[in-house]
Amino acid sequence: MDQVQLQNHLRSGQRVYGTLIISTSPRWPVEVRKLGLDFVFIDTEHMSIDRDMLSWMCRTYSALGLAPIVRIPSPDPYEASKAMDAGAAGIVAPYIETAEQVQALRGAVKLRPIKGKKLTRIVQGNEEPEEPLAAYLEQYNAGNILIVNIESEPALEALDAILQVPQLDGVLIGPHDLSCSLNIPEQYDHPVFKEAVSTIIRKARAAHVAAGIHYFWGVEQEIAWGQEGLNLFVHASDMTAFIAQMERDLNEIKLRLGDNLQNTDNNIRI
Repeated sequence: MDQVQLQNHLRSGQRVYGTLIISTSPRWPVEVRKLGLDFVFIDTEHMSIDRDMLSWMCRTYSALGLAPIVRIPSPDPYEASKAMDAGAAGIVAPYIETAEQVQALRGAVKLRPIKGKKLTRIVQGNEEPEEPLAAYLEQYNAGNILIVNIESEPALEALDAILQVPQLDGVLIGPHDLSCSLNIPEQYDHPVFKEAVSTIIRKARAAHVAAGIHYFWGVEQEIAWGQEGLNLFVHASDMTAFIAQMERDLNEIKLRLGDNLQNTDNNIRI
């Protein structure tokens, strides 16, 4: 779906499905399209993707009808602007802990190309764009998607204020960082972690903001959270899908031929 359709689904609570794309192969977008995804998640926080490659990826996936959502390297409005200029349908800002950070990112995503003191006055509610600028900004930024990572205890404490920021489209749980911040590292079955996720889902959906998670560790838990109201699914990645399927196939071949199985550690910490 395109970015306007994706944004409408997010805001209305309809479920949307994507995966993390690591491969930069020029053939890969055509193959990924066959999965029937709604969007692709491109991570420039943890992955080494330069601006030129990012733009090629974003514009290729957009041309194939898959909205590209880009996680920027830091919660910096200028990084958000660079991703949007590259052709992103929207951004995910990592490690957000205050409503003020979200307001600044809102300016970069929803009110571009305004910058400087004028943007500060608008974001702070001290000025309203006048016509014809107001109509231009609405048209120019139509469909631009703003999502922020909730992945720390301070973010949980500030969640109510974060969810009140106008034009916020979604919150995306970062399970690894969140579990570490809660002092239960990688214990995704821990009651404290599950309660935190449920709280984020409940509060986000009550505020008409999409609730999502990037998750690698089995579909049953994702289904359960979907039943609670989770509607933004970033499931695993192309790399982990390759590893998992390859491991299954090779282990079956080795087992049936009487060869030793390889011990692997497929824990993912993104």
